[in-house]
Amino acid sequence: MRADALRNRERIVDAARELFAELGAEVPLDEVARRAGVGNATLYRNFPDRGALVLGVVQRVTDRIAERAERALGDAGDPFEALCGFVSGAVEERIGALCPLITQTVDHEHPEWVASRDRLQVFVDAVLVRAQEAGAVRTDVAVGDLLMALSQLSRPLPGTGCGRFEPFMARHIQLFLDGLRAPAGSELPGSPVTLEALRQPE
Repeated sequence: MRADALRNRERIVDAARELFAELGAEVPLDEVARRAGVGNATLYRNFPDRGALVLGVVQRVTDRIAERAERALGDAGDPFEALCGFVSGAVEERIGALCPLITQTVDHEHPEWVASRDRLQVFVDAVLVRAQEAGAVRTDVAVGDLLMALSQLSRPLPGTGCGRFEPFMARHIQLFLDGLRAPAGSELPGSPVTLEALRQPE
């Protein structure tokens, strides 16, 4: 893909990510093109329908979170601080606001989505396990607990927009991170949550 075409595609995905987080998946695609600064023909050349655009957005966010986890894993400093940096950065991707797209729109068996999801799991799990092995994080949590918390921390409350929610995120991220520290201050009910458990049908 030519550099200018790649830039257009990235602008479309970024604009769609913002609008989906703000207004939901049914936002008019004309509005996505307008915010991206491209014509409708350019949008449809890259994404022939809404489903393809949603997949592109979800993959982009998932890949960016995986990249943040990979960088945290390569951080030679304190494993808990690396985990903290990863969590703070990952919440900025607003994955929680996009969760309805994942559950309602994305084909969960699509090979590109499966590859992105599995890569995310590998890197996030490695960041968490490294902090646990260093004795910095309680051992009764698993990667599913961490990813579920990331989703909840980045999801606006009903009736509020993402913009109004963001000033409070840092406070609640720190509350969550303090709860991860070892030694544990309490016993958690149930078992550590795996991603397999989260994917089980109701």
